Amino acid sequence: MVYLAFAIVYIVWGSTYFFIQKALVGFPPFILGAFRFSIAGVLMLTWCKIKGEEIFNLKTMKIAAVSGILMLGLGNGIVIWVEQFIPSGLVAIMVASAAIWFVILDKSHWKENLSNKYVVSGLVIGFLGVVLLFGDQIVKALDKPQSNLQIIGMVLLVLGPIAWAGGSLYSKYHPTTGSSVSVNTGWQMLMASVAFLPGGFFKSEFKLLDWGSIPLDAWLSIVYLILFGSIAAFSAYVWLLKVRPATQVSTYAYVNPVVAVLLSLTFTNEVIGLTQVIGLVIILGSVLLINLPKYKSV
Repeated sequence: MVYLAFAIVYIVWGSTYFFIQKALVGFPPFILGAFRFSIAGVLMLTWCKIKGEEIFNLKTMKIAAVSGILMLGLGNGIVIWVEQFIPSGLVAIMVASAAIWFVILDKSHWKENLSNKYVVSGLVIGFLGVVLLFGDQIVKALDKPQSNLQIIGMVLLVLGPIAWAGGSLYSKYHPTTGSSVSVNTGWQMLMASVAFLPGGFFKSEFKLLDWGSIPLDAWLSIVYLILFGSIAAFSAYVWLLKVRPATQVSTYAYVNPVVAVLLSLTFTNEVIGLTQVIGLVIILGSVLLINLPKYKSV
């Protein structure tokens, strides 16, 4: 189950960069986040209710509100918003820094993580691999004059991974003993969807959007994001946080860009160079390093 959950988080979340950009062709960013997470949350909680689970647990709802808003409302919401005008490669690099923030914010495991040469080396090497992977995109993006929105987006991309790592660790260290992971995940998504609403009203997205003009590709993309990106992958992620060390779970931040690049190569005219190949190899090597203590103990 652990290997399956990691595979889902690695592969499915890596594909969401691609599908978020396709969905943004038809959906404005705040409506995209609100619609995606509200539908996913309602579906998840409805399924739990059908199975006979207790879904209205006040403690679970409070914890889910904090972790859900931090992870999905801020962390993922920033990614959705900035992908309107910042290249996905640059977004992927900034988001990859979440793996480092997991170590910085996980105070209870500072001694264990910071004294482990494999974990520290893997985190640093993995981040360098992501930089190599998207080096060309960074150079091209920075060569052009940056608009105010792009500069704001860059600042937000520093804060987003901090919010995501903080919300993840909060979820890990505040277990909802009275509810299942599915109920907890459902409430996290539902609470996060509410966090998108003020932005949608402030930007008049609900007033200006013509639902009839949304292209089929955007609808199919948001369906994929709901079923696979939110229900399947996010549920797997929350479960992994409970059963595996946070540093191991955080390796998704390095593998996701690899999947994003491979999808881009498959479905677009993009070509891959030697530098990117080296970056891919370095990233995969860093994940192996971070997990090496686990392999050695088996």
